[in-house]
Order: sequence, then structure tokens, then C-alpha cells
Amino acid sequence: GAIGSLCLLCPQISTIVELNVGGEFYTTTLGTLIKFPGSKLAEMFSSPAKACMDAKGRFFIDRPSTYFRPILDYLRSGQLPSQHIPEVYREAQFYEIKPLVKLLEDTPQIFGEQVARKQFLLRVPGYSENLELIVRMARAEAVAARKSSVLVCAVHTEEEDAQCAEALRALEADKKSVVKFGPWKAAPDTDDLLHCVEVDIKAQGYTVFYERYPLEKVFRARLCPAFYTFIFTWW
Repeated sequence: GAIGSLCLLCPQISTIVELNVGGEFYTTTLGTLIKFPGSKLAEMFSSPAKACMDAKGRFFIDRPSTYFRPILDYLRSGQLPSQHIPEVYREAQFYEIKPLVKLLEDTPQIFGEQVARKQFLLRVPGYSENLELIVRMARAEAVAARKSSVLVCAVHTEEEDAQCAEALRALEADKKSVVKFGPWKAAPDTDDLLHCVEVDIKAQGYTVFYERYPLEKVFRARLCPAFYTFIFTWW
């Protein structure tokens, strides 16, 4: 059974503990759970009065069960997960298992997302607001339609920005709404930014792709390559 009112501060770290994590049951030892002082698990099992119990007397943790097993494997043997790394990383952060958080931050997936990509996007002014705007515009256009498209302008440098000013005015005069990104002070270029926009919209569950917008339709004087159409498919 569960450890109940056992004195957890006594050196009984081989005590068997039964857990119910999100409806899935696990059996481990107290020593495994309190391995990292300062973690939420160590805190929970150092003062059982704070713990929540299920009907069978198991300690209940209201978190996704799927990603608790890799957490437990790490606590038991120091084994790092090889699958679902972003999800396990989120759980390691929740349980505040600092050594595991640090190790996962060094994996290519988390390093790439947290250090490389996110740091780039923080340098693109208004990135997340623009992302929301694209989705909102696409949804507004989706009534009784199979596809909708949103016009995007992406300029990396101040020079590109100046070159596109005239084209933007021509589009506005033509009553076309444009979501504009940039300029930004970071090495990744326009293709990298467009890739991020596509990935982040797809992560919300939308079917979307982008293509270059044939600007010569509305603006003949000088071709500005910074315009793209994001096309959403609804059904």
C-alpha cells in the first residue's frame, strides 16, 4: 500500500510507494522519489500531509502519465529519454528536477528550439502578434470557402524595408491587407523566418503553405521579392 502516515524523515528510503499519475499506476521506492532535494517530488514525499491520495490510498499526481515513466527511469538509473523529448522536458520542468532539465536542454531538439530558434524569434519585432493576425485574417476569409490566403511581407534589412515601401503603398491602395515582418537584427534570413511562421501555424493544427506573391499584378515599376501568400486549406 501507500506509505500513509509513515515518518518520511526517517531513513526508510527503501519503503515501497504506490503512485497514481493521471490514472496510470507506478510502484517505486521512497528513495527514488526524493533523490533530488528541492524537486517537487522530494517536497511532496517529505511532507505527506501535502499529498493527494486516490480511493485506494495511492499518491495521486494530476499530470500526463505517458511522460512520467521517462522521469521515473531517470530518477532510478539516470537514463535519459530518447523519445518525446519536448514533452519530457516540460514534465521535468514541472517536477523541478534540475539535473534532468539541464541534460535535456543540451539535446539537439531542445537546444535548437529554446536557444537557437526562440532567441531568433525574440529579435523579430511583433512576431507572435503577427502570427495571431495571420490566423485571424485567414479564419475571417474562410466562410463557405475551401481555401483562404493571407498576404505577408518579410523584410530582413532596413534596405529591403525601404525598397518595399512603395509596393506596400500600392497594395494598400488596392485594398489588400498585408502582415509585415521585420526588419530584424539577427543572422537568419527571410526563408528562415517564413519557415518559422509556417511551422508555428501548423503547430496550432492548421494546414498551411506559402508561395511567392506575384507582385507584378499590382506593382509594375520594380519587383520587390519580399511578398508571400500564406494559403490555408480548410477541407
